[in-house]
Amino acid sequence: MRAHTARRYETQTCQAPPPLVICMWTMAGLSSLLCEMSYYALSCKMKFNIEIMESCAIISIMIPRRLTPTIINRLEQFPAVALLGPRQVGKTTLAHTIAKDRKSIYLDLEIATDRAKLLNAESYLSAHEDKLVILDEVQRAPELFQTLRGLIDQGIRDGRGLGRFLLLGSVSVDLLKQSGESLAGRIAYEELFPLDVLEINASRDPLWLRGGFPKSFISKDDHASTIWRDNFIRTYLERDIPQLGPRIPAETLRRFWTMLSHNQGNLLNAAQLARNLSVDGKTIARYLDLMVDLLLVRRLIPFHANARKRLVKSPKVYVRDSGLVHALLGIENMERLAGHPVIGASWEGFVIENLLSVLPWSIKSFFYRSFTGAEIDLVLELSDGECWAIEIKRSLSAKLEKGFYSACEDLKPTRAFVVYSGSERYPIGDGIEAIGLEELTALLAGL
Repeated sequence: MRAHTARRYETQTCQAPPPLVICMWTMAGLSSLLCEMSYYALSCKMKFNIEIMESCAIISIMIPRRLTPTIINRLEQFPAVALLGPRQVGKTTLAHTIAKDRKSIYLDLEIATDRAKLLNAESYLSAHEDKLVILDEVQRAPELFQTLRGLIDQGIRDGRGLGRFLLLGSVSVDLLKQSGESLAGRIAYEELFPLDVLEINASRDPLWLRGGFPKSFISKDDHASTIWRDNFIRTYLERDIPQLGPRIPAETLRRFWTMLSHNQGNLLNAAQLARNLSVDGKTIARYLDLMVDLLLVRRLIPFHANARKRLVKSPKVYVRDSGLVHALLGIENMERLAGHPVIGASWEGFVIENLLSVLPWSIKSFFYRSFTGAEIDLVLELSDGECWAIEIKRSLSAKLEKGFYSACEDLKPTRAFVVYSGSERYPIGDGIEAIGLEELTALLAGL
């Protein structure tokens, strides 16, 4: 059997890497397939492109990122744009997609030779003032922001004000405080989420099981995907987090991450987590802040609009990528997921991340829960003051419980939905609609 190796893309220039290609070689008498893949989001049309070659069937899966045109628009509006997201989510690929259509230069601040070029950052960047400068892993050099501010202000005075810097970071906006302070009014922030149901244009079950990190999703089988995620987790714990400064034993942080997966979507019980890890509550808060800042964990805060009700005050905590939840819990395939106690909470977290991935920053997200049992899984507060209530059910029937109706009486939402595993949209009564995940995600994407 011939072996086929995809040509590795080197990030030394801003030329476009090859598209995501799944090559399946077939030969007479053999039933197995050898699959090798490389990822690239090539165009803005959501489709699968299938090409049949003479000696093999090559299935080219183009996974365009919906955020690409948004980043291009922001570069036309602001001198600098910060594209944030966890590692391996596709930020660099998206940046190269944009860069291939303009003069640009790419620097990875984790590479010593690229960092050396910025020892005299003002001089180096001034020499490339006619290019889009892409700075990857910018959180590694927060001292650059003062220099960027001076260059941006000088460029504005000279008539070169927009689209000069694209900053890629693997941490939250809060952890880039220095950029927010020194570049206020000069920078736009956007977050790149893992792949969502609108981007893959395929069955959602593999996305739910494997998660939305591109290399995990496109792996040749579930086992290969699990191996990728296991190594992703190990690299974060042993290399990436220590680079940010915290000195936390990797095994301790892995146990914490796994505990959060077991308690997916539950109210934060810091005291119980502290007892299990033999640490104090302040340490648990520090661990949680770290995982939130790395965009790996979501802390969903409670909605407190009704002051007359006794409402819970603790946040709900979700490991954001469903594939990481499953890897941390040893769930490798859909059969194991179907029999695991976390399945309902995993589905809830998967739905929430998909819905939130398409929302603009101006829309705020919460959950609602009272001590009397009234509860809504997701509450969206729109910029125009509207309130949307969303309940999440894994079953094929969109049956609601009394607690949701009670919560709707408290909040009186403008619109109310129950997301279920089916695809048909239909009214349930009392202004509530049953709706599939894909349709509601598309509806929210149009806001």
